[in-house]
Amino acid sequence: MIKTAILTISDKGSRNERVDITGPTIKDLLDKDCYLIEYYKIIPDEIDIIKKELTYLCDEMKINLILTNGGTGFSQRDVTPEATLLVIEKQVPGIAEAMRATSLKITPKAMLSRAVSGIRKYSLIVNLPGSPKGAVENLEVILPVLPHGIQILTGEASECAR
Repeated sequence: MIKTAILTISDKGSRNERVDITGPTIKDLLDKDCYLIEYYKIIPDEIDIIKKELTYLCDEMKINLILTNGGTGFSQRDVTPEATLLVIEKQVPGIAEAMRATSLKITPKAMLSRAVSGIRKYSLIVNLPGSPKGAVENLEVILPVLPHGIQILTGEASECAR
């Protein structure tokens, strides 16, 4: 089982002014036989809070897969990629590139995504869009490779180019 966390980043959601639809949608998309959701939380678009939460999930909870949603656009309050970059030790650009490339086939607005992905210790952090539709479209692209990537990250499998 892959220990998983879903972190919704939304000012309105964190103040209970908006119901989080994206977080539960992500949870429903994950195979219950493969992903164990150990953590779900809604936090505001505050870089220090996001950094603290990501660090806690990686270092203390030892979560293997952290899926953030929200805060990846052009708004002044969108700081999820910046917080992620401050926490990770290695970037995994192929994940964000694959998500954007596939989304570009659906909408040209996909090129406005600033999402990043990276590794901290034994955790993979992936930034997803805040919209349920965008999050699903992006997650569906990477789901086939995530188990193998996590197995390599945790030492359960050897790296293989094919």
